Parts: sequence; structure tokens; C-alpha cells
Amino acid sequence: MKKINGNFYQKSIVSIDQFDAHDIEKVFDVADSYKKGLEKGTVFHDLEGKLLTALFYEPSSRTFGSFTAATQRLGGGIIPIQGVQFSSVVKGETLEDTIRVFASYSDAIALRHPEEGASKHAAEVSPVPIINAGDGVGEHPTQALLDLYTIKERLGRTEHLSIAMVGDLKYGRTVHSLSKLLSLYKNIVMYFVCPKTSQMPQDIVNLIKKRGVKIEIVSSIQPIIDKMDVLYMTRVQKERMDKKLYESIKDLFILNGRMAGRMKKKSIIMHPLPRIHEMTTDVDSNPRAVYFT
Repeated sequence: MKKINGNFYQKSIVSIDQFDAHDIEKVFDVADSYKKGLEKGTVFHDLEGKLLTALFYEPSSRTFGSFTAATQRLGGGIIPIQGVQFSSVVKGETLEDTIRVFASYSDAIALRHPEEGASKHAAEVSPVPIINAGDGVGEHPTQALLDLYTIKERLGRTEHLSIAMVGDLKYGRTVHSLSKLLSLYKNIVMYFVCPKTSQMPQDIVNLIKKRGVKIEIVSSIQPIIDKMDVLYMTRVQKERMDKKLYESIKDLFILNGRMAGRMKKKSIIMHPLPRIHEMTTDVDSNPRAVYFT
């Protein structure tokens, strides 16, 4: 997959591996500009006459909604395809054929798919850029960019950070992309709080270690919570494991309001959502909680 190397034009966004720190700063600068414009009531026309196909093979509300909102706020149109049970996929149409068809209608495709590597494969056959909106247990690069943007906005830095990633780190694609993204920066310490059955994939561990990230694997949030700059909670991916395993781990790591109150005053609590069992609602009123803002 092509590296960004400072030039995003007509390039697919499939993996965080395409980015370096300079590319990320470019994204953040553009995001800052649009955010300030929206706060002033600016009406944008940057995507006027352009169409995005949001092709979602898996359930989604936030990611689907955010792509729709972003496209429309910039003046573009959207072709919303959500719920493949109502599409030609049920008739046996291949991903390749579906991509080719919707590429002929639109200028880019945001793809969510249950198979790891689906976005990369789609990008190989598509004449228009593919944006990976989540591919199975693989990656979620746009979520990672949003997460890092939030960290920088709230804490004022992307270096010298202690971050705990909690929950299902094996199947949770958001933590895969965010770990790789954070590893581009200096003095990062990551605490992986997870059951033995749901640890971070070894290839990601090897990569971020090679880049200088210090990693600690721990079995509880309690001993480390007061040291964290970022506490990143995740749900257990029920749909990607058998029922017995899910039931055995779903309640292992639960954050409540009392625990959240022990965190440093200048720290943040994040969650890619949806929230299930892993975080009680009394955390929501904590000023460190940023997942709804």
C-alpha cells in the first residue's frame, strides 16, 4: 500500500502504516481549520459535486454517521449502503464486483467489512480511493486519527504519554491502529490491561517495541490508574468469539466512577464506543471523560 509521504491526493487510506508524523500533522492542521470554520458558522463547498459511497458490511452507527456528516458538511453527497442483507451481496456478488460498481458512481468509497485485509484488497481493484472504516480484527485508521487528535487537543501533546489500553486487545481493531500511531512519537509507555486470551497481537507488539515504546502487560487497572495520562477502555468483541469465552472475560475489567476519580487531574478517559459492560454510567460525569465530547 502506498505511503502518504505528504501527498494524500487520490490515495487510499487502508492502514496507519501509511502515515508518518508529518502526515498526521497535516491531517490535524486541516481538521483544526475546518473545526474553527464550523464554530464560526462557515458553510463549506470543498466537496461540492463529489460523492462518497459509504459501503458498510458490518453494523455501524458512529462511523457511518461521522462519514455522512463530514461529507455533507463539506458540501458533498453520499450513497449510503448499510445492511448487506438488502444488497446484491446476498445473491453472491463478490467484494471486487461491488467495489467496481460503486466506484463508477462515486469519487471515493468508505468501506467497513468483517474480513481483515478487505480494504487493502478493495484498494487493489478500485479506480477510486478506498478509506478503511474498519476491517474485521485488522485496523480502524480513521478512528485512530480521531483518537490521537483528541489526545493532542485535550492534553496538548502527543509525546511523553502513559496510556492504558483496557479490554479486548486481540479483536479490538481500534487499539491496533492507535498503538501503531502512538509509536511514531517519543517517550510513550503503553500498559496493556487484558486477559491472556485477548492480548495485543504479537506482530503489533514487536513493531511498537522496535520503535521504542515501553510496554507493560498488567492484569488489573487498579495499580496503575493514578499514573495514566490516557485510559482507553474497549468493549469485548462478542461477535468475534464463542459464547463461553465471551462470558468468561466480559466483566473482568470494569471502570466505575470511584476508580475514575483516582486518575490525575489532567488526564482523559476514552472509549471508541459502543459501551457495554466495561464502564459504568457514573463515569460519564467525570470531567476526564471525553468519549461524548
